[in-house]
Amino acid sequence: MNMNLCNGPVSRRSFLQFGTLGVGGLSLADVMRLRAEAGQVTTPPDTSVLFVWLAGGPPHMDMYDMKPEAPEEYRGPFQPIETNVAGLNVCELMPLHAKCADKYTVIRSIAHTFNDHGGGSKRFMTGRIPATPTEFVNDAPSVISIVGRMREHFELGLPNCVIAAEGGREGVDIYAQGPAYLGPKYNAFGVGGDPNQPNFEMKNVTLHKNVEGRLDDRMALLQGFDRLRRQVDASGTMAAMDTFHQKAISIMTSPRTREAFDLSREPDALRERYGRNSWGQRALLSRRLVEAGCSFVSCALENPNLPNTFYNWDTHAANHDNFIDMRQRLPMYDQVVTALVEDLYARGLDKKVLLVVTGEFGRSPKISQASGGAKGQRYGREHWPHAMSVLVSGGGMRHGRVIGSTDKLGAFPNSRALTPNDLWATVYKHLGIDQNATILDYTGRPQNILPFGEPIRELV
Repeated sequence: MNMNLCNGPVSRRSFLQFGTLGVGGLSLADVMRLRAEAGQVTTPPDTSVLFVWLAGGPPHMDMYDMKPEAPEEYRGPFQPIETNVAGLNVCELMPLHAKCADKYTVIRSIAHTFNDHGGGSKRFMTGRIPATPTEFVNDAPSVISIVGRMREHFELGLPNCVIAAEGGREGVDIYAQGPAYLGPKYNAFGVGGDPNQPNFEMKNVTLHKNVEGRLDDRMALLQGFDRLRRQVDASGTMAAMDTFHQKAISIMTSPRTREAFDLSREPDALRERYGRNSWGQRALLSRRLVEAGCSFVSCALENPNLPNTFYNWDTHAANHDNFIDMRQRLPMYDQVVTALVEDLYARGLDKKVLLVVTGEFGRSPKISQASGGAKGQRYGREHWPHAMSVLVSGGGMRHGRVIGSTDKLGAFPNSRALTPNDLWATVYKHLGIDQNATILDYTGRPQNILPFGEPIRELV
């Protein structure tokens, strides 16, 4: 096994910040102009997806698919605990999961064959076999871009699709969530930074040099919306701008946008429940966005910023000790994900919003070793696309169950073998999108939105 240091999922490009939506620095106004060329804007159906992305690949055998009877070199040091659903056990480091298991489902038998972060991310995020096994720039559109394409006629008063991530990590090619031949007008809207920080800011939307502004902190964010509208109205620049710039400004100054991005509207107790950290507040912001009407919000949980943890979930022995990392990471993860699950149900969003939590693949069942660490040895798990666990909740679906299983070592599906395409078929069904509809590729040939896969019958 290759024990060379793995840098994990990284982008080969640099990206502009919030307000520019892709290659060429397209502004929100530019994107709206391009989208409107296709036809009339209408009201969207009341369904959304909140997609939590665990970049690097979470270790399924240390979280949702534990094998306490497996040999020591496979099972790891953690023990499973029972949940409020018979037969659904989770890691002892996730006790909050145990209390709300009736509100989610764990799928243990999704698999594919792409072992690299880039290839695995492209395979997962597009529902297609990527042309190359590495890199993160798609040769086929990601699901988030397809959702944007299929819902481009809907008038939201908000960006339709959003990526929320660490500052500098919100670009669409960071996680293979780009539009490929659909073109940059279907890039998701990037929100970078830590919403838990006092200086968290929404950068300007590159509308026009006369109305560009930078909002320096959370208070200035709210004040800036009002100030921008007053300035453009007083100066007459609103009348001088074309229709699309006016719509863009209307979005960014509308009460709906203002409310969606204003975390101070949430009770302190709920913010504490999510966790006063970047993960917790980014997840809460994502919930606010889908509740406000965004069709698809991708929320990346990478850097936990905790002692003795690696940047993302890529815990090779060569990178970091997986088990030291998980002792710190999983309690924080436990808090954030269960807060999302419980909050969606408490707010009556469990039919509207489908929550999906996954990475690009799982981690190797057999524990690897590398020199280093306090004891002179690190223990880790390598890339493993042949088995992974995915959590789903809400969407008006049936929960409190386990779908599929892996073999006694957690290496391969043992029952109900599924692929990422079956998950996406389920997502499209929830959104009311026909997976057999076609879009045109680079050559003008029609391509099915999803080339294969069926909605997971145990859910729908």
